[in-house]
Amino acid sequence: MKKLYSICLLIFVNLGQVFAQNTAILNSMLIFPMQGKHVHGSSIVSLPNGDFLSVWFEGSGERTADDVKIMGARLKKGTNTWSAPFLMADTPHIPDCNPVLFLNQDNKLFLVWIAVQANKWEQSILRFKTSTDYNGNGAPNWNWQDNILLKPGDDFAKEVAAKFKALPETHLGWAGYAPQYDDMIISASTDATKRSIGWMTRIKPLLFPDGRIVLPLYSDGFNMSMMAISDDKGTSWLPSLPVVGRGPIQPAVIQKKNGNLLAYMRDSGDSPTRVHVSESTDKGQSWSATTKTEIPNTASVELLVLNDGRWAFLGNDIYDGRYRLSLNLSDDEGKTWKWKIRMEDHSSTSKAGFSYPSLIQTKDGLLHLTYSYHLEKDKKSIKYAVVDPQKIK
Repeated sequence: MKKLYSICLLIFVNLGQVFAQNTAILNSMLIFPMQGKHVHGSSIVSLPNGDFLSVWFEGSGERTADDVKIMGARLKKGTNTWSAPFLMADTPHIPDCNPVLFLNQDNKLFLVWIAVQANKWEQSILRFKTSTDYNGNGAPNWNWQDNILLKPGDDFAKEVAAKFKALPETHLGWAGYAPQYDDMIISASTDATKRSIGWMTRIKPLLFPDGRIVLPLYSDGFNMSMMAISDDKGTSWLPSLPVVGRGPIQPAVIQKKNGNLLAYMRDSGDSPTRVHVSESTDKGQSWSATTKTEIPNTASVELLVLNDGRWAFLGNDIYDGRYRLSLNLSDDEGKTWKWKIRMEDHSSTSKAGFSYPSLIQTKDGLLHLTYSYHLEKDKKSIKYAVVDPQKIK
């Protein structure tokens, strides 16, 4: 009888967890039907008129496919169906990837993405468009388009060398007679050409009331991160010092209660793969050498400070794929993550992939998120979901 009671209790607890997840997830839908084209790297923004815009890149591949372009769709206020996809940006004969949508402090709409020159991530060029006329039925009417050109100086190389000294000494090199990974990156950082190109977008920026924008960037060439900083609401940009570590890429940036900035980053370094973290005490200009948290990670991270002060972390909290995507909440600034729901969990389908999420919160407290939804090679879409964080707790 005691064993039967334990089994029943376990079933009840599991059913309770499922019920909590179902009630917290208020809405979930594909933005467009499953298709064979590769669709990935979405971003979402809430517009002042109540519409939502989402973007992603789409084509026959990624950096090696010249037909890749930036596509988008609109969810009109009061409707429950996304529009048919429309073109948002296309650099002819060059792949366009990793779009990011956001509104600046004056509600000017920005679309930032990368054009992948020479079909190499490390040759990517940052591009952007802006619009103040975006309340129609399709794509915004763009007022301006340009490149974001950054020129990290010699202080970039000095920072790389200094911060690598702050990292643990026990790490793997290439081989007994080959240079250490650290040495190769330190050497590359002294090359003004290498450090000036190849910086890529992935996650939304952090905005300050005084006009500063901190846009997270990363490099597959250096396998680490940097910020593009604007102090005039996105008119001009300067590079921060690098965020140095062994594989910290695709940073998501938030501000702590003490004013410091914190970045969570995808782990593209050595095993075990865990979320990297770095902190800035000067509004994003310089960053501590990264350390690894205890959060497992294989593909993506997203981070947000909620209206009630809690933190939300959205990512692939596993070591072996992208088949699971979890939303976690913390009430102690990331020291512990007490609440969790699974947005996706396809443990039995190793080919499935759910990654590269975008997460925002609207004034009503609801979370809106998009992410890549890949079941098989020819079954891909972007998924949109609405979550009530109060129902998670």
